[in-house]
Amino acid sequence: MEVMDASHADALAAGYRRNRTYLAPWEPLREESFYSSDGQKAVIEAKLLLFRAGTEVPWVLAAGERIIGTVTLAGIVRGPFQSANLGYWIDGEYAGRGIGTAAVAAVLEAARERLGLHRVQAATLPHNVPSQRILERLDFERIGLAPRYLRIAGQWQDHVLFQRILQGPL
Repeated sequence: MEVMDASHADALAAGYRRNRTYLAPWEPLREESFYSSDGQKAVIEAKLLLFRAGTEVPWVLAAGERIIGTVTLAGIVRGPFQSANLGYWIDGEYAGRGIGTAAVAAVLEAARERLGLHRVQAATLPHNVPSQRILERLDFERIGLAPRYLRIAGQWQDHVLFQRILQGPL
């Protein structure tokens, strides 16, 4: 796992193209350009601006030259809150192998040890049981339901909210 940079654009575009149908129920509708190398270069540039501002950390997961997922801490807030939102996806070919759990565990460690965060929040669609299992394995607690929280697959959809307080052992 490494911090995303411009050199990942081609492999990231290929990963999104490979997983377009697999990810469609869990993601916003995307413009066609999103699936191109140039589209991913633009996404990465925007993420790196946020990274430099200290409000986002985007990582890529790779198997050789192939990008098989991403994990992002976004919306990092400092001051008394010291919190971030977690997002991730894993290539459909690699799902169910523990890769997502390991990646999120590594991000939690970085959030606590390197970023000094107190809390990480995640949101899943109510029917996204595999993602909820990852969070539960890593001691996230369910904190509620947010009605019409995010526009996913073209519709405003409810999300189950989870949090992990980063005190004690990970």
